[in-house]
Amino acid sequence: MASSPYKVIIAGAGLGGLAAAGCLIKAGFDVEIYEQATALGEIGAGIQQSANAMHVMRHLGIEEELRGVAFEPPTTQFRLYSSGEVLQELSLAERHEERHGAPYLQMHRADFHNILARCVTGLNPDAIHLGSAAVGFEESANGVVLLLADGRRIEGDVLIGADGIKSALRRQIAGADNPQYTGDSAWRVTVPADRLPDGFMGGTSSIWVGPNKHAVVYFLRGGRLLNFVACVELDEWIEESWTLKRPWQELRADFEGWHEDILAIVEAADRDACYRWALNVRPPLSNWSTSRVTLLGDAAHPSLPYLAQGAAMAVEDGAVLTRALTESPDIPAALRLYQHNRLARTTRVVEESHANRGLFHLETIDDLKAAFARRNMDRERSDWLYSYNPLTVPLEPVG
Repeated sequence: MASSPYKVIIAGAGLGGLAAAGCLIKAGFDVEIYEQATALGEIGAGIQQSANAMHVMRHLGIEEELRGVAFEPPTTQFRLYSSGEVLQELSLAERHEERHGAPYLQMHRADFHNILARCVTGLNPDAIHLGSAAVGFEESANGVVLLLADGRRIEGDVLIGADGIKSALRRQIAGADNPQYTGDSAWRVTVPADRLPDGFMGGTSSIWVGPNKHAVVYFLRGGRLLNFVACVELDEWIEESWTLKRPWQELRADFEGWHEDILAIVEAADRDACYRWALNVRPPLSNWSTSRVTLLGDAAHPSLPYLAQGAAMAVEDGAVLTRALTESPDIPAALRLYQHNRLARTTRVVEESHANRGLFHLETIDDLKAAFARRNMDRERSDWLYSYNPLTVPLEPVG
């Protein structure tokens, strides 16, 4: 790294932007984050962080605080929609930590975001600037300028676009993309556990698979809250917004004939807090960097949620980018090294997430049983996904 640390500007104070900021500040960089929202916060519901991301949380010193608000499931079970038959099982809890060196946590996005934000402001109380929407950038051989919607110009050495799936910086680097509706929309509800039978599902995490739809169920906040996300194939277009409510009766109709555990969740859901949004895909990028600007997380490689790794990839990005900036002789070389070491892995996550849609939505019980019988999900994910440590993985030189 240069004798005088670079000034790094981050557009976006979501989970990826905050995780990157924490890593960079700890490494000695001068970091400023510009976030369009006027108050810090996170919408949505549950999120899963496996060992590959939790290594970074340990590095940031917030692992124990996250454990305090999370739930550690003993297993994830793939279950048949009608009978509840377990088709496969992933070992989590102590077994996951023994194999991969860090825990597997399920938590509320808001809790995760709050803890990450406190981590960053604890490292630098003045790092986060709210009410600051990024609209573009200018760069030269000597630096980069983040352009904000209110006309302000923020100068720095490096700019990171962590501004999400509708990233303004992505548009400038790669051109306007063309989101394609997948044919799936996703329901999300959370249910207090005390509305459900005692010992409901034994505390396991589960993915229920069935014709043209699937449901993901797991606990949050020490088991006090249950998270339910269900992806349903629909021809109609629905807005790509996490805050769009739909009638509870539509949710109930979508899961008519499913197992009694799924119906118990639907019946216990708050009738006025059922959200549904469209799942879109965007063309993958072969390049997401310029000489002084790069992207991370959904701004670079948005993924469907069918592998539960979207946020984890953003966390990994921030850790690897910090290492690249620390180890490289100059900024352009650092951004090339970062992208070179992230492109194949994030592309694989995007592709396998998309492939899981087909697996989870097979048309018949026989097809579902046969497809899962041919797979070993526990070994597959352990071999390449959970075993990755972004803090220590060797960085492959460019070219």
